[in-house]
Amino acid sequence: MVRRLMIATYFLASMLVSYGQQVVELSLDDAIARARSQSVDAAVALNELKTAYWEYRTFRANLLPEVSFSATAPAYYKQYSPYMNNDGSYSFVRNNYMQLKGGLTVSQSIWTTGGTLSLTTSLDFFRQLEGTKYNRYMSIPLAMTLSQPIFGVNNVKWNRKIEPVRYAEAKAQFLSSTENVAMTAINYYFNVLMARERLEISKQNLENATKLYEVAIEKREMGQISQNDLLQMELSVLNARSAVTDRESNLKSNMFQLRTFLDYDENVELNVAIPGSVPAISINYDDALDKALTNNKFAKNLRRRQLEADYAVARAKGNLRQITLYAQVGYTGAGGEFSSAYEVLKGNQVVEVGFRVPILDWGKRRGSVKVAESNREVVQNRLRQESMDFNQNLFILVERFCNQQMQLNIADKADQIARKRYDTNVETYMIGKISTLDLNDSQVTKDQSRIDYVNELYLYWYYFYQLRSITLWDFAKNSNIDADFEKIIK
Repeated sequence: MVRRLMIATYFLASMLVSYGQQVVELSLDDAIARARSQSVDAAVALNELKTAYWEYRTFRANLLPEVSFSATAPAYYKQYSPYMNNDGSYSFVRNNYMQLKGGLTVSQSIWTTGGTLSLTTSLDFFRQLEGTKYNRYMSIPLAMTLSQPIFGVNNVKWNRKIEPVRYAEAKAQFLSSTENVAMTAINYYFNVLMARERLEISKQNLENATKLYEVAIEKREMGQISQNDLLQMELSVLNARSAVTDRESNLKSNMFQLRTFLDYDENVELNVAIPGSVPAISINYDDALDKALTNNKFAKNLRRRQLEADYAVARAKGNLRQITLYAQVGYTGAGGEFSSAYEVLKGNQVVEVGFRVPILDWGKRRGSVKVAESNREVVQNRLRQESMDFNQNLFILVERFCNQQMQLNIADKADQIARKRYDTNVETYMIGKISTLDLNDSQVTKDQSRIDYVNELYLYWYYFYQLRSITLWDFAKNSNIDADFEKIIK
């Protein structure tokens, strides 16, 4: 009775586990598509793109006119202030007044010179609260102000060169990151696929080893094989059982990794499929290099770093001397009434030229220029070396991919031959024409050939998406890899 109850409980638990488990058929394309939309790596790439987008939007906004309103409403003062008498002595005068002021300013950076031009209108109100009480108004209906550094670096001009390149680099980085996400998905996908193939091989080997062991027992009873051969077959069964247990655990581990990366629930069982036919693609190194230099972030990164090095030199040279021109022209009016502050207007002009030229700084500024120029030479040499390394790595990758297509075909044929040879050897062993060692050798070859084929298939797709990541070109569709960035960011 107890035994029946235990069996029923075990059966019910198994039914509940099976009921809660959801099987999802997953192809390689499905895994890549889900990784690009659901994985954490894809979310990080998107956030980095958004950061770069808003930085670029801020730069563009800085080039446009800025309208600002400033006000003090109100300011109240009740204090003593120093006052110089006619004889040069000082006394303290009590002040008790209220002040209101406001102004509207429109400013615009001058792209060609790096200066700032602004138009301002303002109104000040002053009210004395003690003694002779009175109100005063002062207006500036319109004032135009120019602030222009002379001989200094034009920051606006350099930013207009650098920031578009930086944003183009960020967009290319996002596209490459999405391809890198696909490469990670391929890696996890084939880990599961490889683990499953190894498990299936182990189960098949266990089944075959068990059958052969049963046959070996009968042959031993008939005296056709030695005790050593029988023990060898029994050892094969034990090793096959151990391999099944080990590879079941390995499959669960890799399945958990893929499921987590693709953001599936823990109750989902992913049934991965071996990719079918692969596209026959011919890639030329010169064509791949041309596409990589046009699309990849690498070329844009080189351009940005070169511009930044030149900017540092220009900034250091601009700091050798500092001369600033400040000019303001406009009108102003004052009166005891609001209307009178706008009736009688007088001209208001201010011109200032300020400069700071070091007479003796012990070569500090000249040294800064030399340091910036030396850093630029270092950057140029590094960029040259990185360019050579980039070209070399791309050449090696193209060669590997082109060779991989042949390796995949060879591995496919070797897998088919190894399986046929093993099946033949099993039949031959059953009639006693080959030894146990020969049978084991054909089994090992068969297993390894299958694993080699899956591994070569993995390398093909990994190299393919690695080339996509570097060139940002879909060689299967013969088109650019692009995206609607405005839509993605929103």
